[in-house]
Amino acid sequence: QVQLVESGGGSVQAGGSLRLSCAVAGRINDHLVMGWFRQAPGKDRQFVAGIDWSGEYTRYGDSVKDRCIVSRDNGKKMAYLELNSLTPEDTAVYFCASRPWGVGIPFDASAFPVWGQGTQVTVSS
Repeated sequence: QVQLVESGGGSVQAGGSLRLSCAVAGRINDHLVMGWFRQAPGKDRQFVAGIDWSGEYTRYGDSVKDRCIVSRDNGKKMAYLELNSLTPEDTAVYFCASRPWGVGIPFDASAFPVWGQGTQVTVSS
């Protein structure tokens, strides 16, 4: 049963921006903490950003923290990731993930039990 569906990926020129969306199927209450991760070929899955239920608390990975905004709209059962000033190093498959526990926003991918299928982002120079 697919619970998270990402969209918004594609090919982007360096210096550009993108906005990824994550649609939540089922009850939004089961996805208290939403996270975004990415995985480039041959590399480990990397934390990009996370947001708590209220949207008040966010957390960012070091490689994106100055050019990234994570947000969510619980009424629409959506989460979003906006990434600016893209470079080829941002090329990866981007995943939306969630956890039903509301305490903290972990960096560790293993702390998120629910995952989307991923959306490819390719940044060309």
